[in-house]
Amino acid sequence: MKQEDGANGMRASIAPLGHAARAVCAGLALVLALPAPGGGLGVEVAHAQEAGERRGGGILRFLFPRQEKQDRPAAPAATEQRRPAQRRSAAPVQPAVPVVEKAENARRILVVGDFLAGSLADGLAAAYAENPDMLVVDRANGSSGLVRDDHYDWPGSIAGVIEAEKPAAVVVMIGSNDRQQMRVGENREPPGSEAWIGEYERRATALVKAVRDRGLPLLWVGNLPFKSPAMSSDMVAFNDIYRRLVTDAGGEFIDVWDGFVDESGNFVANGPDMNGQPAQLRGSDGINVTRPGRRKIAFYVEKPLARLLDLGAADAPASPGPDLDLTPGTGPDGATPAEIDRTAPVAIDDLGAEQGSTLLGAVIVPPDGEAKTPAERLAREGVAPEARPGRADDFLARRPTPAAAPAAAGVPAPETTGALAR
Repeated sequence: MKQEDGANGMRASIAPLGHAARAVCAGLALVLALPAPGGGLGVEVAHAQEAGERRGGGILRFLFPRQEKQDRPAAPAATEQRRPAQRRSAAPVQPAVPVVEKAENARRILVVGDFLAGSLADGLAAAYAENPDMLVVDRANGSSGLVRDDHYDWPGSIAGVIEAEKPAAVVVMIGSNDRQQMRVGENREPPGSEAWIGEYERRATALVKAVRDRGLPLLWVGNLPFKSPAMSSDMVAFNDIYRRLVTDAGGEFIDVWDGFVDESGNFVANGPDMNGQPAQLRGSDGINVTRPGRRKIAFYVEKPLARLLDLGAADAPASPGPDLDLTPGTGPDGATPAEIDRTAPVAIDDLGAEQGSTLLGAVIVPPDGEAKTPAERLAREGVAPEARPGRADDFLARRPTPAAAPAAAGVPAPETTGALAR
């Protein structure tokens, strides 16, 4: 009972507070519902309540608005700039050389040797492509040499090749594959040994003799430098052997070394071609030869070959430059001009301005004691050369006017613009 009485008493004390709170809320709602003068406040409050209800926060958001953060426009994305693609310049296209049909009686040029001989044959074929009277026969064997006679025996086979091809001249280029051991009798000798060199010279001599005994012109082309310094050094030794043996047998050794090295004598892959234009002459391996390089090797062979075969202008390959007649001829009167063996000295302190009629190079023998130039007359006789009017050494105030020649009798004086008729 006591507990119930206490609860009832508490409810009785709280009830007036509840009634008062309800009254305050009702009054506040009435104030808000009443329209303000002009009807603006109620509408604004209603809109604010509605917006507040939508956004959350109610009337407090309207009474205490927060500063909205303004969204900054996003920075434009950086565009990646593409570098322009570099255009690779295409290699110059070599113009196609027209190949004419060879005549039945065309002179046959036999080319034998290793893989470099094959490159030489290609260059010679391009040189004589437009000549119907010159035919290049390529009988090179790429892996051959003078050491491995078990692979191909050039001294023993050249006679049969000559008999089959019947060439007018033989061109040899060999030795690039000979840097290896050689069987001498029952032994295998290392390259460079005394026995090796002796046997190598014997085989080279046999090849030279087989060609020269048949009365054929022999042109032996020396080896090229290579990228390997050791290989280039061996090629120099081989070229010395070839030069001596071929020259002693009456053949012609053609040295092409300087055309494929720089000014210091070192190997170069790029250099001037046969026309003097820069070109790639050697392959990337430093051994093989490109097309301009092949043509350049052939360029060294053309002139000696034309001389040995007595080729005329019609048989010689086309020259890359203008045709110039450099052979000595005769003068307009039919007389052969005198050979000029020396050029007379020209004094830089010559004070004479006279131009003589004697050509430069003529030998002038003046009499003994006679001065030859105005400078010598000034030094010997003390006679200064006559000054020219207007020159720096002309010190005469007035030069005497030469007297006019008397008019011939019966010839009237010529009228001039200064004589006016009265």
